[in-house]
Amino acid sequence: MVGASLAIALCDQPLRIGMIEAVAWQVEDKPCYDDRSIALAWGSRRIFDSMGVWQAMTPAATAIKTIHVSDRGHFGFTRLDARQQQVEALGYVIAARAIGKVLTEALAHQANVTLISPATVTNIDFDSDCANVTVDQEGQSRQLKTRLLVGADGVQSSVRELLSVDTTMNDYGQTAVIANLTTEKPHHHIAFERFTNTGPMALLPLDHDRCALVWTVEKEQVEEVMSLDDDVFLQAVLKHFGYRLGKLIKVGRRDAYPLRLVRAQEQVRERLVLIGNAAHTLHPVAGQGFNLGLRDVATLAQVIAEARQMDKDIGSLPILNRYAEWRISDHNRVINFTDNLVKLFSNDLLPLSFARNVGLLVADVFPPVKKALLRRTMGISGHLPRLARGLSLQKNQHGN
Repeated sequence: MVGASLAIALCDQPLRIGMIEAVAWQVEDKPCYDDRSIALAWGSRRIFDSMGVWQAMTPAATAIKTIHVSDRGHFGFTRLDARQQQVEALGYVIAARAIGKVLTEALAHQANVTLISPATVTNIDFDSDCANVTVDQEGQSRQLKTRLLVGADGVQSSVRELLSVDTTMNDYGQTAVIANLTTEKPHHHIAFERFTNTGPMALLPLDHDRCALVWTVEKEQVEEVMSLDDDVFLQAVLKHFGYRLGKLIKVGRRDAYPLRLVRAQEQVRERLVLIGNAAHTLHPVAGQGFNLGLRDVATLAQVIAEARQMDKDIGSLPILNRYAEWRISDHNRVINFTDNLVKLFSNDLLPLSFARNVGLLVADVFPPVKKALLRRTMGISGHLPRLARGLSLQKNQHGN
C-alpha cells in the first residue's frame, strides 16, 4: 500500500512509473468479519485527501473520536479527545482491503503507471545514470532501467536484501495476537490502549459494534493463547481489558505476528530509497507504523516533484539526501516514542510503575502536555510535507 500510495501521489508528474508486485494484483471486494484493519492518523487522512482518494475510503472508515490510555492494575490513565484539537476525529480504523481497493481503482485510471505483476526482483545493479533491475515475470527474465528505484516491499524487503543494506534489529520477545471482536456495549468511537503485564492491548472501533483487537503477549505464551477455544479466549481478553465494553460476544479468526524493531542503516543511496516497512518496522503500540510510511510517501513525492521543477536528476544522491535529512527527525521521534512506551510499560518495578502512572495523569490534566501528545498521535507534529498539510504537491501561482 505504501508503494501504491507513492505512485498515486505522483500521478500529475511527468514520470513513467513501474510498480513491481510479487503476487497477482487483486483485491477481495467483499467485506468479511475477519478483515484486517489499519489505524489511520488524522494526518494520514489529510495525505489521502490531498491525493484525491480519501472520499472513496470514507464509507469504510470508522472514526476514532477518543483515545483512552490506561495501565492495568494501576491508577494512571489519560484521555485524548478530538474536540480538544477541534477536529472531527483523531484518526480512523479502516480495513486494509478497503484501502487496497481504493488505491487499485485509482491506479487503474493513472496513465503514467505500468503494473509489472506477478514478478520477482532477482538482481539490482547501478550505472552512473540509472538502476538496472532484473525481474522474473512468469518464468521470463526482464530487464528494467530507472533513474530511481524505490524499495517499498515491507519488513522482509528483497530490495534491501539484494543490495546488502544492513539493519539493526531489536526482538521484543513479544507477539501480537490480532482478531476482530463483537462487544456487548457500543464503543462510541473510543479506541482503548491498555498496558498489561504481557504488553499493550488495543481495542479499536469498527463498524457493527465490532472492535479490532491487538493483544501483545510474551513469546512463550503464544501457543497457549492461540490454542484456546473462542469462549476461553474471550474470557482471557476480558481479564486483561475489563468490562468497559461489557461482555465480549464473538471473536473471529486469530493471527499472530512476532514483534521486532527493524531499521535499515541506509535509507538512501545513489538511485535508491527505502520507504515504509522496508526502512523501519515498529512495534504496533500507538498504531504508528503505516502512518510513518505514509509520511515517507508524502515527503518523497514532494522532493521528487520539486526536483522535477528545477530540472534536477530525481535519483541523484543530493536530492535523495534531502529526503533522508527531512525524514530523520520524524523517524527518530516516532521510533523512540514507541520503543520507550514498550520498555516503560513492560517493567513492573515499583518506582517506575509509579512514575509512569503519574505521567499518564499529568498528560490527562495539563493542556500543553496533552496537546503535544495529541499532535504526535495525530501525525501532525514537526516539519510536514505539503500533502500532510492538506495541500497539493504543486504550488499555485500565489505560492500556496
